[in-house]
Amino acid sequence: MGPNFSYARRGRAMTQGATMGYPCPAGSGNAIVPRAAWRLALIGGILVCSVARADVQLAASNLADLSLEQLSDIVVTSVSRRAQSLADAPASVYVITHEEIRRSGVTSLPEALRLAPNLEVARADTNQYAISARGFNNILANKLLVLIDGRTVYTPLFSGTFWEAQDVMLEDIDRIEVVSGPGATLWGANAVNGIINIITRSARDTQGTLVAGGVGNREAGGDARYGSALDNDGYYRVYGKTIHRNASEFANGNTVHDSSTRTQGGFRADWDTPAQNVTLQADAYTGDIDQLPSARSIAGANVLASWSHRASDGSLARLQAYYDYTYREHPGSFKETLNTIDIEAQYGTRWNGNHEIVVGGGYRHARDEVTNSAAQALLPPDRELQWANVFAQDQISIRDDFDVIVGAKVETNIYTGAEFLPNVRAAWRPAAGQMLWASASRAVRSPARIDRDLYIPGKPPYFVAGNDGFASETANVYELGYRGQVGAGTSFTVTVFTTDFDRLRSVQPQPGGAVFANGIDGTTTGVEAWGTWRVLSNWQLFGGVTALRERLHVKPGSVDLGGLATLGNDPSVQWNFRSAWDVTPEVGFDVMARRVAALPTPSVPAYTAVDARLVWRPSREFEVSVSAQNLFDPGHAEWGVASNRAEIQRAYFLAFLWTR
Repeated sequence: MGPNFSYARRGRAMTQGATMGYPCPAGSGNAIVPRAAWRLALIGGILVCSVARADVQLAASNLADLSLEQLSDIVVTSVSRRAQSLADAPASVYVITHEEIRRSGVTSLPEALRLAPNLEVARADTNQYAISARGFNNILANKLLVLIDGRTVYTPLFSGTFWEAQDVMLEDIDRIEVVSGPGATLWGANAVNGIINIITRSARDTQGTLVAGGVGNREAGGDARYGSALDNDGYYRVYGKTIHRNASEFANGNTVHDSSTRTQGGFRADWDTPAQNVTLQADAYTGDIDQLPSARSIAGANVLASWSHRASDGSLARLQAYYDYTYREHPGSFKETLNTIDIEAQYGTRWNGNHEIVVGGGYRHARDEVTNSAAQALLPPDRELQWANVFAQDQISIRDDFDVIVGAKVETNIYTGAEFLPNVRAAWRPAAGQMLWASASRAVRSPARIDRDLYIPGKPPYFVAGNDGFASETANVYELGYRGQVGAGTSFTVTVFTTDFDRLRSVQPQPGGAVFANGIDGTTTGVEAWGTWRVLSNWQLFGGVTALRERLHVKPGSVDLGGLATLGNDPSVQWNFRSAWDVTPEVGFDVMARRVAALPTPSVPAYTAVDARLVWRPSREFEVSVSAQNLFDPGHAEWGVASNRAEIQRAYFLAFLWTR
């Protein structure tokens, strides 16, 4: 037993890894986005369009146009909360570029994340994924922080991400920064094992018209975008997309009943000058996901505004605020409405010649309203949640080739009060294009609602009762990494790490039932390595491998009823290999192979999957491609118990892209 939202299938529950039932809404039912939210997104788009002029331009990129040095100079912001080249970032970070996503042929964010060798990505069915870094993978993974354009994609129900609710227009992604390892000093609680930072392109870089679509044996969909210029150095874009995914199947060929339809739209506007940047953007979505006895519905909307100003001395001030609304309805289990307001400020400057200082703070307020059921309850059903933080970090240049970085954050939450999150790093550059770095950090996973407020069933006597004394899970993390180039055509990264965990979630028996407790501790150790080799000017190879060893145990004096087995389910080794080949200027061919070792509990056999994509570009404005997933495998399982799990089947997708 242990944390387990259950998803009803074929009339019985399929446990996915935390304790909260998750059956859902009637199959027709369009999830209800508040009219005000839809109107806000629509009106914003109309206002932007009304002052636009029809300047149109097309920005195109090609893998062969990027030298290895240019790839090394990719700018990242997730490691230090300021722009720095990837080569200078003292962390285990992989950047999924816009070009990599385009060439992969993927149609969803979780599938794009498979490109990062330092992530575990397991598909549970048509819509659900287990995604984590450095272990503890679960459908409800709670130690990985995910951001989209600075907006934290977070549910206070379990401290994680509902991946079926997250989407962006993939053609608009600039890059995805995947940091494996802690980032709590700058990003706060729950950035324990990693950070996924999805950054979309400026409206200036998405001018003109784009229409894309495709159809395959597993899904069909399309999207459209239009961008143009505004007065006062401004640019905008509006977009819309929809996709339908077919139901998956069990190994015996029976239907899982998990087909889905999702629609999303929004806009973005940017005003850029050498000294100032302003961004305003909004999105709204709705979706239905089939599930027996009835489908569940999801919906949401968000509005984000950010402002940054660079002074003549190079200092940078930044202010960001957003509002986020999400809605979920799971008939027979629960219904939730979550409204979140977040504001943060940051200031960075150089001091005394050798100090790069970043300071900031933020406040988030959320109102979580839940309608309970007889199967389970969150008590109280409604919660006012608040988080506040201040942080500071200083990168000290000891010598031209040696830096020390020290920082700390204090973050408060309503459950455990103030949490102290320190970090120290050192980076040495022994030669051009090489860096050796080491770090020691403390991170926490603060309590979520299921830890404190969950009761099963919904009325007494309870089989599981909330625990007001559940404390934060803690992690002390130590890392050593190396990043370098070998000659003009090869680069690689290697990181070794060990993490000491304390107060991990357990299920403790008590008279009259059980509660969540902090009765598990242990360590994880591992290595992450990846590299790239430009074989020819038009042919590049990528490869990566991760190895992980987990040693978790119940603390002396504690008794666990199953939490140890449900903390996560992770392969001991996984690797991927990719080839990107521009056969001619008009024809490209890409292949990705990945191997995932067996999962221990519940047992899932090891598998190897090969994906391929062939693209033809008859003109600068048009391309057509055919993609295949699991090319040599009719189907395999990636997640779940053997008696009730979906097979991930071979899939084909014919797509087109037109830009002007």
